[in-house]
Amino acid sequence: MHIKLNQKGSEQAQNDFDFMFGSWTVQHRRLRERLVGCQEWDSFDGSSRTAPILAGNGNVEDNFVDLPEDPYRAIALRSFDIRSGQWAIWWLDGRSPHTLDTPVKGRFDGEVGEFFAEDSLDGQAIMVRFLWKKGIVPRWEQAFSTDGGVNWETNWTMDFTHNSR
Repeated sequence: MHIKLNQKGSEQAQNDFDFMFGSWTVQHRRLRERLVGCQEWDSFDGSSRTAPILAGNGNVEDNFVDLPEDPYRAIALRSFDIRSGQWAIWWLDGRSPHTLDTPVKGRFDGEVGEFFAEDSLDGQAIMVRFLWKKGIVPRWEQAFSTDGGVNWETNWTMDFTHNSR
C-alpha cells in the first residue's frame, strides 16, 4: 500500500475536514452482503453532527444510523498528526461500545481523501479504504479488497446534505 504525500502545508491539511462541521442529513446505501458478488443495496436515512476537538487537530462526528432492522448511534473520531501529515479515523459503534474499529490512515489530495487500513472480515484478511469527496453534497465511501488493493468492492456510501441553521 502506497499513500501519496500531501503537497500542502501541515497547517492547511489539519483543516481538511472543516467542510464537515455542522449538522447533516445522511442518505446511506449499503451493500446487503460483502465480498460475495452481491449487487443488492439497501437505502436508509440517518443524521450526523461534526465538531472540532484537539484545538482543531481533530474532530468527532456523532451519527444516528437509521438501519431499518437495527437503528444505532456511532461516532467517527478523527485526529491529524502534524508530523506525518496524516489523518487517522476510528469508528465506534454503539452496538459494540467497547470496540474501536481499526483506524484508517491517509490524507486529502485536493477534493478527495483516501484512507487505508489492513483488517479482517469474518476471519478473512482485507484492506479497507475510505474515500471522502468534498463538495456541496459531501460523500463518504467504504470499500474492501481481498487482493491487496488491486480490486475494490464498494459496500457503503453516505451522501451528506447540510441542515440549514
